[in-house]
Amino acid sequence: MQYIEQNVKGVYVIEPVRYGDQRGYFCECFKKEEFQANVGNVEFIQDNESFSSYGVLRGLHFQAGEFSQAKLVRVSQGKVLDVAVDLRKDSSTFGQYVAVELTAENAKMLFIPRGFAHGFVVLSEVAQFQYKVDNVYAPQSEHTLSFNDPSVAVDWKIDTTEMLLSPKDMQGLSLNYIKENII
Repeated sequence: MQYIEQNVKGVYVIEPVRYGDQRGYFCECFKKEEFQANVGNVEFIQDNESFSSYGVLRGLHFQAGEFSQAKLVRVSQGKVLDVAVDLRKDSSTFGQYVAVELTAENAKMLFIPRGFAHGFVVLSEVAQFQYKVDNVYAPQSEHTLSFNDPSVAVDWKIDTTEMLLSPKDMQGLSLNYIKENII
C-alpha cells in the first residue's frame, strides 16, 4: 500500500495494490502493522457502512472532546467526493479541507485523524461507503459543520439543488461558532 500525506497534516490517502486477472481482483485493505508504521497507532474498534443514492450528502459530522473519532473510509460500490475539514483549534490548517474522490474502481481510502469534521456526497447512481472508527458513537458530543459554510467553501462537485440532506445536516453550525463554542 502507498500512504500519501495530504496538504493537511495527518490526513492520508491510502492506495492499496490490487492483484487482478480474468476472475477479478484481490487486495489487502488494511494491515494493522503497516498502517501503524505509516500513519501511527490507531486502534479501530468498529466498522460501519452506509448505502446512499446520487446527491446524498452526509456530513460534515464530528464528535468533540473525548469522543472525537479517527476514521478510515473507503467506497466498495459507486463514487463519492469525501471531505475532511481540520477543526484542530491550534492547527495552522484550521478550517482547511481535503477532498478526495473515492470510488470502487480506484480503491483509494482516506484516513481522517481525530479533530476533523467529515462528510461525503454521492456522485454516482448509488454508493456503498465503509469506514472504521476508533471511538464509540456518542450522540451527546456529535455536531455538524455546515456543508456550505462560506469560510470553508467546499467545492462539492455538484450543484446544491441536486443534494439530499437530512434535517440535521441542513442545520449545521458555522466554523466560527464551532471554534468559539465547541472545540
